[in-house]
Amino acid sequence: MSTQQRGGRNLIKVVPGLLVSAFFLWYTFKGISFSHIRALRMVQPAWVLGVLGFTLVGYTLRCVRWAQMMRFTGARFAVCARVLMTSLAANNILPLRIGDVMRIFTYAPDLGASPSSILSTVILEKLLDVFVVGLIFIATMGRDLPAKIRQGADIAVLISVVGLLVFMFVAAHLEAPLRRIFAKLPSNKLVQKLEHWLLLAVDTLRQQGIVGNLLLLLQSFIIWFCEGMIFLSAIHLVGLGTDALGPWEAVSFANLSYMLPSSPGAIGTFEWAVKSALTSHGAPQAQAAVFGLAIHAWMLVSITGAGGLIFFIHRFRIHNHKPLLDEIESLPNELP
Repeated sequence: MSTQQRGGRNLIKVVPGLLVSAFFLWYTFKGISFSHIRALRMVQPAWVLGVLGFTLVGYTLRCVRWAQMMRFTGARFAVCARVLMTSLAANNILPLRIGDVMRIFTYAPDLGASPSSILSTVILEKLLDVFVVGLIFIATMGRDLPAKIRQGADIAVLISVVGLLVFMFVAAHLEAPLRRIFAKLPSNKLVQKLEHWLLLAVDTLRQQGIVGNLLLLLQSFIIWFCEGMIFLSAIHLVGLGTDALGPWEAVSFANLSYMLPSSPGAIGTFEWAVKSALTSHGAPQAQAAVFGLAIHAWMLVSITGAGGLIFFIHRFRIHNHKPLLDEIESLPNELP
């Protein structure tokens, strides 16, 4: 496929996401004037330390968790941390989750691992995050949310709980039953990929062992506690009125919004989710929307800035002058 054809194909994939983001931005901020944005103030400046501290601790723990998942490949912590932070930064500014694809393919030689091995850890990472975030959402969601969202969340988390517990404690015995189940399903590309991805995740869990899996789960809870404390600190920083559960529903709903197709960084859907969560816990609509914009800006700037700085420092140290767009063009169009 030529570069022009590939660019056109990617553009077709990106445009719907941009339209989704535009719709959610309009829906979230309709009726809100620029004066509401200008009214945002630091009421309790000491809480800046909470925002900074929990951001640093939370993303350091993400690096520790992924390094543990990659332990069986022999990858060093410093390399894992660099690759993870670079991929998170790329996800925020590039379409189609390119950061995760780069983590799997571009940086496989740096990690000394095969793309399939890295893919298995990425899948496990997502499963753990969705599981913990889903639990937080179920425990904190306000009664003003639509009943269908509440029911859907209950069902999704129940499935996630059962699935993750089974995977964690009997992973060593799951491969043969899974293969038999998929053998009975219609054979098509989607089913084959789903089987491939599940078996990769199961293999990663098997190699971690029960103790290792429990440690990963504990790390995941601590990571999302830190993420929630970022929101809590920011709410106190600007003096936003909400109840005790508001920050926790906001952080869970905002991160679940990444599942909706949109522009890079979940722009639009993130702000809508934060506003919906906080208003369901008593926050004024205009202030909740502006807070969603501000906290999203912080998350994008801090993580993208840190990951981008790490990326450019590494490129400078190894004298890599290859344009980034050339590296992206060399990536496969889809995951294996």
